[in-house]
Amino acid sequence: MQTLAFDGRMGASGDMILGALLAAGADPDPLTRIEHALAIEYDVESVTKNGIRSTRVVVRQTDANTDHDAGDDHSHDHDNSHDHDHSHDHDHSHDHDHSHDHDHSHDHDHSHDHDHDHAEGSGPLRTYPEVIEIVESMGLSSSVETTATAIFRRLGEAEASVHGTSLDETHFHEVGADDAIADIVGGAILLDDLGAERVVTTPLSTGGGDVSMSHGTYPVPTPAVATIAEHADWAIRGGPVDSELLTPTGAAILAEIADGVETLPTLQVERSGYGAGSHTFSEYPNVLRALVGHSQGGLLRDDIRVLETNLDDATPELLGGLQDALVDAGARDVSIIPATMKKSRPGHLVKVITKPEDAERVARRLAEETGTLGVRETGVDHRFIADRSFETATVEIEDATYDVSVKIARDSAGMVYDVSAEYDDAAAVASETAHPTREILRRAENAIETDLLDE
Repeated sequence: MQTLAFDGRMGASGDMILGALLAAGADPDPLTRIEHALAIEYDVESVTKNGIRSTRVVVRQTDANTDHDAGDDHSHDHDNSHDHDHSHDHDHSHDHDHSHDHDHSHDHDHSHDHDHDHAEGSGPLRTYPEVIEIVESMGLSSSVETTATAIFRRLGEAEASVHGTSLDETHFHEVGADDAIADIVGGAILLDDLGAERVVTTPLSTGGGDVSMSHGTYPVPTPAVATIAEHADWAIRGGPVDSELLTPTGAAILAEIADGVETLPTLQVERSGYGAGSHTFSEYPNVLRALVGHSQGGLLRDDIRVLETNLDDATPELLGGLQDALVDAGARDVSIIPATMKKSRPGHLVKVITKPEDAERVARRLAEETGTLGVRETGVDHRFIADRSFETATVEIEDATYDVSVKIARDSAGMVYDVSAEYDDAAAVASETAHPTREILRRAENAIETDLLDE
């Protein structure tokens, strides 16, 4: 399986993701579509961060964009007498206005002068629907457009959650600016060009300290990043420096495209590259590493909840019907385990697997069916499962044919690792033909295995 793995130890931002994807082999030519649509250009350069050669991407306005923004009340008023050094792509999705003057001195990391042609924060104040309209007008492929709009939806929902507004009423400030749109749509295009079948990231460092916004001073991670992380598959961790390392745009992109892993997977690396951030730190290279290569397929991650309760007075009749009642309520699996309860009384532990959205309904049904006074939700939030499918095997016995359903288990790379005939189907055929059930099971499984070898 072709896998793209990000090393998140120095966080991520939109421009760092662009740089990492380009450095890992993505073709920059498709980005011209965005340049024409937004009147911007991608300035790509090679820089060195603490001895590591990396790719820096800066989104700049063209003359047409600069003329348009000249009369825009929402454009930034950067003082050109000093350099700008906000971390990464400066793309917070908070509902606040960053149009204040930067009247404090910063060190500027890359070699370009910080003139008016920088697109950071440029463009009008836009609502979520307006941003989506721009993306949909670019004539992108369906897969790229779906990815880009999903990323903006994550940002919009985080913004709405933080500020208590609805999604359609949410106004993007810098995340709705041209450079942020260029980061998100550009990232979706480059990801599509790489053609990775799976994207993973190690835990993402958020940095530390505080960040100042028009609403006040907030600790890192910022509220939008924390909200996005709630719905992401990956984990975050603090440090290793007191600076903002994980931006809302970077978090939203990776929340949409990447599964979380604790360490880099076993990978036959074919290409690698580094995307540079704007800050330079004395002890840590401020880069996002991307590795592309072939990995062995794994199991699929499935979000679940596990509910439990102890029963010391349940009758056999009640337990006999409990599984069907809970499955009807939405349970995916029910286990009833004999246990020794308080005062050495025999009892049962009931464990129920359910999807997160069904957990409350299943817990209520469990309480109603058993009379239990409490249902626990354990700390389990996912399981690893096979990609399961069913095929029908035709079994021939004495010039007659019979259908038996067979379950096929594949890993995430599509490799079959188990073939199992459905017992009830095999038992019905065995009863009709007076053949042993295990023989029917074997014949059905062999038929499917033969078909799979021929594919």
